[in-house]
Amino acid sequence: MTLLGRVGVPLVPLGPTVRSVVAGTKPPSAKAAFQLAPQLVAARFETLGAAAEGCDVLLATGLMPAGARDVAEKLGIRYVLACFHYFGLPSRHFPPGARPGTPSPEGETDNRVLWEQDAQRVNALYGSALNSHRAAIGLPPVDNVRDYVFTDRPWLAADPVLCPAEGMTDLDIVQTGAWLLPDDRPLPAGLEAFLDAGEPPVYVGFGSMAAHAPKDIARVAIEAARAHGRRVLLARGWADLAVIDDQDDCFVVGEVNQQALFARVAAVVHHGGAGTTGTATRAGAPQVVVPLIADQPYWAGRIAELGVGVAHGDPAPTVESLADAFTTVLAPETRARAGDVAGMVGIDGAAVAAKLLLEGGP
Repeated sequence: MTLLGRVGVPLVPLGPTVRSVVAGTKPPSAKAAFQLAPQLVAARFETLGAAAEGCDVLLATGLMPAGARDVAEKLGIRYVLACFHYFGLPSRHFPPGARPGTPSPEGETDNRVLWEQDAQRVNALYGSALNSHRAAIGLPPVDNVRDYVFTDRPWLAADPVLCPAEGMTDLDIVQTGAWLLPDDRPLPAGLEAFLDAGEPPVYVGFGSMAAHAPKDIARVAIEAARAHGRRVLLARGWADLAVIDDQDDCFVVGEVNQQALFARVAAVVHHGGAGTTGTATRAGAPQVVVPLIADQPYWAGRIAELGVGVAHGDPAPTVESLADAFTTVLAPETRARAGDVAGMVGIDGAAVAAKLLLEGGP
């Protein structure tokens, strides 16, 4: 919302909020997914059909934005699909991720077959609703919803250092670099005072991981950091992390300028979302990544491969395991390596993408 406000672009809600879908006490069930999918398709046809009127291009992202390209087709405007990693794109090198619907036969290992079955699951989720809405606006049916949504040339909004993607998918992807704009917002006064009051703290945050966040992670992280004589900065997030006592070595923040903050912390403990990983890497902050779902294990692995942090294999850290990880990430050599890699990460991904959009590139 802050970025949109800079340039006067209105924010238009599109269906239910992500938080309302994923932030329950348990992850959504397969039954809930089959109920939600038609609602999402309907919302896109209705909302985008009005919002995109008079526009030149429709840029879509998300897990499966079925309905967006159809609106662009009806309006006769350009459509681009952008993603933040390549793991949802068909590939000979890796299998598809989990998706609600009929599972693949046990023992099937041919990635091409597995991706064909993935396309069938997407059709089962979205196909009927999508083609019903297409028929209502005079468009012919789509046989393969997934591939129609993806197009032959999806854009990859990820940095090549963190996400080298050449040859990894069967599609002709356009890698622009990560879309991270400079954030000039000042840090809150209370946070500034905490940062100035001692040595750089360890940041701990799990973003939108409410149902998936490690149990008791605030206590575990605080005790592990204290074992190293470190202060802790907790990001409240959707998991509602909170301090465990009244000692003055911990501080809780809400949504803040991570670009400014990560440059001033000793390490970043997080779930491995694409945005947090990219921001921490660009800031030169050593990282402990505790991957929970989706693409997060990949980002954890890359952080370890690059030598700028630790991939915590167990999604439920203990005080001992996290303290061990801190031994690595708080070492001077890890900080030095993180600084080196920060200088390799591109800063122009958003500009590259904007230029392609404005000039009608691939």
